[in-house]
Amino acid sequence: MNSQDIADLLRPTVQAGRDAAATAARIGALLGAHRPTSALLTPEQRLGGPDRAAGHLLHAEDDFSLLAIVWRPGQLTRIHDHLCWCVVCVLEGSEQETQYEDHGDFLVETATTRNVEGSISALAPPGDIHRIHNDTDRVTISLHVYGVDLRVAGSSARRTYDAPVRALAHR
Repeated sequence: MNSQDIADLLRPTVQAGRDAAATAARIGALLGAHRPTSALLTPEQRLGGPDRAAGHLLHAEDDFSLLAIVWRPGQLTRIHDHLCWCVVCVLEGSEQETQYEDHGDFLVETATTRNVEGSISALAPPGDIHRIHNDTDRVTISLHVYGVDLRVAGSSARRTYDAPVRALAHR
């Protein structure tokens, strides 16, 4: 399965979607059923970047984009949220995803998940504040599907958060 095959598979669901959370869930189910692999990338792309995670735009059209991200050990995002729905499928390796709630002057860590190869994570605003971290000693590759044309938007991030973080409260 190449990036065009994935785009063709997802396009009807994206175009029919009106509710961001439901669209993200359906896209996640399609990716889970069809299991794309890191073969979407060339060997050179799979190396990643030395200073930060390397994104490779695989496909973009008016209402969605496919972005493969290569995470070398230790690389992470800033805490951020998104302009649109987002689905992440781990193609190789594993990553830690931490989710947060915004409480104005501070953030509260609400969940930390280990996303392993084959894992699907679907997010939709509001309530999509998170950070992804490759906390392993090997490269991780993930496929991100965003409900926005990254050629126009440039990034899927709406904003980043620098507020202090309070640890997950035991419930």
